[in-house]
Amino acid sequence: MSKLNFISPFFIVSNIDNSVAFYVTKLGFEVRYMGPEGDPFFAMVGRGPVSIMLKAITADIKPIPNPTRHEWAAWDAYISTEDPDILFEEFSRAGISFRQPIHNNSDGLRGFEVTDADGYVLFFGRPKE
Repeated sequence: MSKLNFISPFFIVSNIDNSVAFYVTKLGFEVRYMGPEGDPFFAMVGRGPVSIMLKAITADIKPIPNPTRHEWAAWDAYISTEDPDILFEEFSRAGISFRQPIHNNSDGLRGFEVTDADGYVLFFGRPKE
């Protein structure tokens, strides 16, 4: 069986510049691609092996984060991290507003939740030890 390397969620966004700015300035991601040149509507941002694709389509196509559809769909992406406590401190120093601060949840995970510029909820964490 072939090994899988990573997955990149694809989020519809309202404004590509605002979305990219959030990931770069708040979460420490880098821009891996943004285009087309002159009038960009698509970007890929990443940090380490984690990438997220962002696309602004038209003004009438809005983001629909999972939590807006159903209370049981709490996240749009789970991002595994070795030490969520250290990452939480890094993001705290960057002035991030947390949807949920660092905690142990009922699913056996330790982590925290961040809401991006379009309302997508990212959980950064790992299984509790």
